[in-house]
Amino acid sequence: MSLIETYQNKEVRHYPFVIRDGWQVAQLNYTDEQHIENIDKIEIHNKTEEVFVLLTGRAVLILTTIVDDVLSFEVTLMKSTNAYNIPVNVWHNIAMEKGSEVLIVEKSNKHLGDIEYFYLNEKQKADLNEEVSKAFNRRSLLKKKINLQIRELWHFGKTMRSYSV
Repeated sequence: MSLIETYQNKEVRHYPFVIRDGWQVAQLNYTDEQHIENIDKIEIHNKTEEVFVLLTGRAVLILTTIVDDVLSFEVTLMKSTNAYNIPVNVWHNIAMEKGSEVLIVEKSNKHLGDIEYFYLNEKQKADLNEEVSKAFNRRSLLKKKINLQIRELWHFGKTMRSYSV
């Protein structure tokens, strides 16, 4: 009998699988609700922080400040080697691409009253969609730029070898 407990969530959207006194580890799997075109709200926790770790796929953390009913979005394309802590009293959500999985460490009873939602209007949804799309595309554009530079260096090296012959 092993003393190591092993968990894996392949089915459910949000599934807490290690629950201990005061804290839990959960896995959030992609659902259509987390697709950027479907995000219609942000949430806040007044008593607890939340830590996110990207397991697989691509995801963007969305932090939001609200001043006089004006929303400002800060978006971060997650890297699988990082842990991201969302402090207490910070509006947030997460946009995910299909197939993405995120590990969450959080207070075990946050769903029992420590969660508020702010529902986005159509303009706010459009603004958020634009910011998150930029974050997803930045990485793709950077990869394309790096690949182009590699090809240019390869062609340059090939050209230089032909001159040295």
